[in-house]
Amino acid sequence: MTKIAFLFPGQGSQYVGMAKDLYDNSAEAKEMIKTADDALGINLSYILFSGPLDQLKQTEFTQPAIFLHSVILALLIRTIAPSAAAGHSLGEYSALVTAGSIQFYDAIKLVRERGKAMQHAGIVNQGTMAAIIGLSKEIVSESCSEASAEGIVQPANFNSTDQIVISGSVNGVRKAMELCKAKGAKLVKELVVSGAFHSPLMQTAKDKLKEALDKTPIYDARFPVYANVTAKPVTKKEEVKNLLFEQVTAPVKWEETIQNLIADGIEEFFEIGPGKVLQGLVKRINPQVKCVCIDKYSDVEKYL
Repeated sequence: MTKIAFLFPGQGSQYVGMAKDLYDNSAEAKEMIKTADDALGINLSYILFSGPLDQLKQTEFTQPAIFLHSVILALLIRTIAPSAAAGHSLGEYSALVTAGSIQFYDAIKLVRERGKAMQHAGIVNQGTMAAIIGLSKEIVSESCSEASAEGIVQPANFNSTDQIVISGSVNGVRKAMELCKAKGAKLVKELVVSGAFHSPLMQTAKDKLKEALDKTPIYDARFPVYANVTAKPVTKKEEVKNLLFEQVTAPVKWEETIQNLIADGIEEFFEIGPGKVLQGLVKRINPQVKCVCIDKYSDVEKYL
């Protein structure tokens, strides 16, 4: 039997109209979306279906929106039994719910708290992020170290062999961008973000999240979830909780996560949620491995 892993996207994959076809075609999806609205005390479904995009792009709404879409899709294709899962940043929460480590009702509230805390941290400690294409992680890390005299900057996402995102203060990031250009990066691009995610500038969000995590029941996972912080499989509830806490200011080791999943026998990936960002990264990391995207109701139908 083919060993399958579920992958869940993070912030940046959102689009207006997401999950509307799920709501229209599935009674279970409709129920989960209504439950999310009730749990959060906001009309999240309206923002998902109708926007406006500016509101959907606010971190406090983006995170629960992507999470909700992803978790519904995973539930609808439950005839497929994954051997493991992983999620990119926010996506780790979707992975943990699918693995039974956090209940949906608790997780949607936790994710909203995380989004609000990160949005607030972005206002209090303004920073930025930049994508660097075509340099090794050693060179990017070295450039960040050299640039840190100008301000905080560190790698935030090790996405694939040649795609790394850096994060930190505006001065620190821009200095590191200059250094990466000088060292031969193919592309250096500042990103439009509401904060310096996965950097020390998120410390206030990390503290807030700890309060929310302490109140949230967490269970052992039914199957391994590969954590962003370590790129290694985790099932124990204490470890799950600690890694979610550390994840806020630590880099996402995505390339290593995918390589470890493949090394552990995964032959096929299902990207579950809005967009195809992770499929693109998997292809860059290992073009031989199959990756299927599940985003729309039409993608789900063949597995019902």
